[in-house]
Amino acid sequence: MLYESTRNSAVKIPSAQAIVKGISEEGGLFVPSSLPSISLSELEKMKELSYSKRAEIVFTKLLTDFSADEIAFCAKSAYGKNFNTAEVAKTVEVGDATILELWHGPTSAFKDMALQILPFLMTTSMKKTENSNEIIILTATSGDTGKAALEGFADVPGVRIAVFYPENGVSEIQKLQMATQSGSNVLVCAVTGNFDDCQTAVKKIFTDKNIAEKAKSEGKMFSSANSINLGRLVPQVVYYVSAYVDMVKNNALKLGEKINICVPTGNFGNILAAYYAKQMGVPVNKLICASNENKILTDFISTGVYDKNREFITTISPSMDILISSNLERLLYHLCGNDSEKIVEMYSKLNKTEKFLIDENVFMRLKEDFVAGYCDDKETKEQIKDTFDKYSYLCDTHTAVAVKVYNDYKTSTGDSTPTVIASTANPYKFSTAILSAFGETAENDFDAAKKLNGITKMPIPEKISELQSKQVRFADSRTPESLPEYVIENLLK
Repeated sequence: MLYESTRNSAVKIPSAQAIVKGISEEGGLFVPSSLPSISLSELEKMKELSYSKRAEIVFTKLLTDFSADEIAFCAKSAYGKNFNTAEVAKTVEVGDATILELWHGPTSAFKDMALQILPFLMTTSMKKTENSNEIIILTATSGDTGKAALEGFADVPGVRIAVFYPENGVSEIQKLQMATQSGSNVLVCAVTGNFDDCQTAVKKIFTDKNIAEKAKSEGKMFSSANSINLGRLVPQVVYYVSAYVDMVKNNALKLGEKINICVPTGNFGNILAAYYAKQMGVPVNKLICASNENKILTDFISTGVYDKNREFITTISPSMDILISSNLERLLYHLCGNDSEKIVEMYSKLNKTEKFLIDENVFMRLKEDFVAGYCDDKETKEQIKDTFDKYSYLCDTHTAVAVKVYNDYKTSTGDSTPTVIASTANPYKFSTAILSAFGETAENDFDAAKKLNGITKMPIPEKISELQSKQVRFADSRTPESLPEYVIENLLK
């Protein structure tokens, strides 16, 4: 099975090469030339398997250049002792929905589901491609990816990693998780801008031929741990497959019965993985895209117009504060019949005018699978309080957006399809914002966590509690324009 570039469909490479490269030379993202299938009988057989074994089955279909032993090694190494629940991706019934808890890993965020395995996929891929270069991973983050990537790649031989985050666009907990990271091969730098500024700057470094040549001359090459990397996307498909299997196992639905999947998303990778699961054969009805006030994806799915000419809003769900949704490019490539020229045309228009419009046929294909909605901070807080009052279940600020959007969708459509809601972070990562939903305040996130614990009795993760006493290692701050110079100074000398 080969993977091709969204901006040059003539580029077709095996998955190991795509994982090492991260992004194609002309700036395109790697996508499967075609998707394999999962049968209902295969889903049935997964019911009694561990999460690791379920992952092996999915990886065998998507990473066909990996041997069975290589896949087993990667899956077993990732999905074990680093997760605090045996299920790894735990499903919980809350009202009439199934919450898929994706935050039981070491950094308390859904990014662990992919970033605990990416280092193993990356190092295995390096051996398979006989790549002896030192890999330099550059990662822009809206909060959770950065810490999960740092945790996964810390002290991995042959790899260095630099993470860039918006200086005033992450929670206090998120910032400390990154700034206190241990490891001799890690760097962290704040950026005086928003996530889109970070992401755009990193993409420019990837496609800068002069920087690439300098890296090559020193025996180094760049890659990414963002969801633009195929090695991030493939593991995300697994947990939607696993969630369906668990719902059948728990008699929440019958084998073959369809589900809806509601995902809070800004960069579109998490919901794209659900789309891939559907295309592979998981019985899915609708994919519900949930946005905060930065509702560019909701507007796009509703109108077919992607318009970045709008105010960037800093919200209490910062991981969704994004106006340039990288993984949407992958979906559009598939909807356009793998026509890379159309993608180049669209994104050229976006660069020039900050706007593009998809044609009617593509829009109709989009609407076959996707619906969308959004809510503001006030509604998010109200949903947190309402869900806790009714079900004694505490949502983080991103999951609450999804719950609200799901409830609105159900009310407006009457659709009673069993629904999975992706829960993307432990509530204590955003304790101050969540505490305010209960009408209380605190001096900082740690005091807020204690008060929240007193109200909800939900335990505070040990790794979050201990952050308060950890030493800050990284306090650099740079402008987006100076990031190439930062990379050259710190990683190419």
